[in-house]
Amino acid sequence: MLTIGLIREEKIPADNRVTFTPSQCKSIQNNFADIKIIVQHSEHRCFSDREYHTAGIEVREDISGCDILMGIKEIPVEKLIPGKTYFIFSHTKKLQPRNKKLLQAIIKNKITLIDYECLEHTDGTRILGFGFFAGIVGAHNGMMAYGERTGTFHLDRVNSQKDFRHLIHTYFGLRLPNIKIAVTGSGRVAHGVLEIMNLMGIHETEPDLFLEKKFSYPVYVHLKGADLYENKKTGKYNRKDFHARPGKYKNLFHNYISAADILMNGVYWEKNIPRLFELEDIKNKKFHIQTIADISDDRNGSVPCNIRDATIEHPVYGVDKKIFKITGPYLPGSVDVMAVGNLPNELPRDASRYFGEQIIKYILKYILTGGSEILNKATIVKKGKLAKEYAYMKDYAGL
Repeated sequence: MLTIGLIREEKIPADNRVTFTPSQCKSIQNNFADIKIIVQHSEHRCFSDREYHTAGIEVREDISGCDILMGIKEIPVEKLIPGKTYFIFSHTKKLQPRNKKLLQAIIKNKITLIDYECLEHTDGTRILGFGFFAGIVGAHNGMMAYGERTGTFHLDRVNSQKDFRHLIHTYFGLRLPNIKIAVTGSGRVAHGVLEIMNLMGIHETEPDLFLEKKFSYPVYVHLKGADLYENKKTGKYNRKDFHARPGKYKNLFHNYISAADILMNGVYWEKNIPRLFELEDIKNKKFHIQTIADISDDRNGSVPCNIRDATIEHPVYGVDKKIFKITGPYLPGSVDVMAVGNLPNELPRDASRYFGEQIIKYILKYILTGGSEILNKATIVKKGKLAKEYAYMKDYAGL
């Protein structure tokens, strides 16, 4: 019998998502006789202890006897249980400074770490993620911020609605000004943004028309790899080459900073990938963008004026265009930035349901049989030892 424990999220700020919903836990136990799920007591999870009890799932405080522990966000170091196997988003793959101690503690405690972010199909496409719902919430918040800045329309907060279905109803009859929105990226985040663009009745247009034409209705342009990057020597874009050698490319988004009113950013970024623009660019009078929803949320990354994380409670801050200091939102002389690291928390039940479905569909059978190439590639640490594929993390891991 394999016992899976759903751990309580204890990172601050609190996260209320979960790996499996009560109905998913019930379905797993009904269809997999060799799996038992135990849920750790939590007062802030989006599905209550009572809902798990009603579904016939055991809820208790002590989950130390479980074989596998599954959570969502990083785990406070003092809460780690030695020798266990954890499935989480550890946010260590990019050598994030804030999680250095976490990885070192995982190694010290001889823990096995399987990172959701590293679970990939054979073609390299990520299997799991909350990106779609981050895109949904981020696009809504970006539009909300622009409405507040200009006073041209009003949107309530996402978390004032019970779920995504109820959120959609708030868009009926919404009248938007003749704005231009640039959407960047081609992954789950961008797909979530496009869903909101379409639900709000915003029309898609081509890049050349976006730059040249004045519209009598709101429009968006969807900018993907070939629209955003070109090789410095050849002037062309090759996806495989770009991801292997991003330093050979330059960014083309500077063409859009004088045309767009809003930027919805969903591009993947790491330190060698050229930024969408540089901080000095926002001083330029031609910089027309008033609101930036940096849904990818890489601080000082593809959007350099993302200089600190905002919160669900206060998702928008301003950045002074001259001195690049943080201000209150919606002020003259500033650009508004929406940059929240846990956006799906505003639609936690929908996001959790989708996440659990993907695990059941693509990963659960491998967990039950004891491994696969997919799981092996996502194992950053095995019983306290850094996997060969992640040898580049050696110094970061304190080895």
